[in-house]
Amino acid sequence: MITIKEATTKKDLRDFVKFPFTLYKDNPYWIPPLINDELESFDKDKNPAFENAEAKFYLAYKEGKIAGKVAAIINLEEVNNQGKKKVRFGWFDFIDDIDVTKALLEKVYEFGREHNMEYAEGPLGFSNLDKVGVLTEGFDQMGTMITWYNHPYYKDHLEKLGYVMEKEYRESIFPFSNVDPAPFIKASALIKKRYGLKSLNFKSPKDVMPYVDRMFDLFNESYEKLSSFVAISDVQKAYFKKKYVGLINPDYIKFIEDENGRLVAFSIVMPSFSEALKKANGSLFPFGFIHLLKAKKSSKDVVFYLIGVLPEYQNKGVTAIIFEEYYETFTKYGIQNCIRTPELEDNYAMHNLWKNFNPVVNKRRRTYRKDL
Repeated sequence: MITIKEATTKKDLRDFVKFPFTLYKDNPYWIPPLINDELESFDKDKNPAFENAEAKFYLAYKEGKIAGKVAAIINLEEVNNQGKKKVRFGWFDFIDDIDVTKALLEKVYEFGREHNMEYAEGPLGFSNLDKVGVLTEGFDQMGTMITWYNHPYYKDHLEKLGYVMEKEYRESIFPFSNVDPAPFIKASALIKKRYGLKSLNFKSPKDVMPYVDRMFDLFNESYEKLSSFVAISDVQKAYFKKKYVGLINPDYIKFIEDENGRLVAFSIVMPSFSEALKKANGSLFPFGFIHLLKAKKSSKDVVFYLIGVLPEYQNKGVTAIIFEEYYETFTKYGIQNCIRTPELEDNYAMHNLWKNFNPVVNKRRRTYRKDL
């Protein structure tokens, strides 16, 4: 018999967060999240996403043991400003029992219908900066800090339950040795001169902080035309600034300004924390933070997290300046592999950006949709 319980107490939510540690206990490719970090994401008093979202968290039990979990989310910004009558579902994990999957999703539908939603889509988080998608290819590839991993049967369960693909994403990787700097070094000099641009580099997180709000404004402007985009609010900017900027090696943050001091492009690369998070196994203490600090300074793999260019500067080659900066930085740090986070399959402009580096697509993932 399968029973569903809404996770409302601190213990329930901790059980919700810790369930994947059992489900993926011996899986070498799953990356454990930091337990307290996950709990903070679900705390209405700490995560500003709840300013514009409502969410419920459900646990499935079978024979007295936790057998699955799901978060049901309504992004009010998306519903009210974009007219998308969508209930999102995310943080979705379950044993290989389709009855468990079905029971969890029925709670998502129930939550959606209570709010007059018309369809469900997932896996998705609260916003565009959260994790996205069910992994459909690349189960033998190491996950990253900013993606979900899952067993191959997740896709099969969703499709058997009548879900259809809504969006498809690809992830890719290329060795730094693939990079020939000559073309973008030449282009960088020309573009700087033509448009009066200059690059900004930073030595400490403190130096970055005054620019972060402007960076998020540029991010909103860069991506606002994407169908799935939900803008980042001022409160969310402050939250992400506090949560993430300290984790990033400041050498890996690149900003481009025009001659009037206006930010026209940015890129954020993060050291790979995958191995460090596996060693930490969900906790910063007693030794987890040491593994993360070591990775921040000495990881030989990097993850391209965010890149944004003002619409008026898109297709003008500004990324050549960014690539030149990163070439120097990655050479200094002895970087070996460059990892791309999920990109929409039909985002051809982004794919073209990387084509000269001969990336290999090593993972694909999807969001799935079902009408209510």
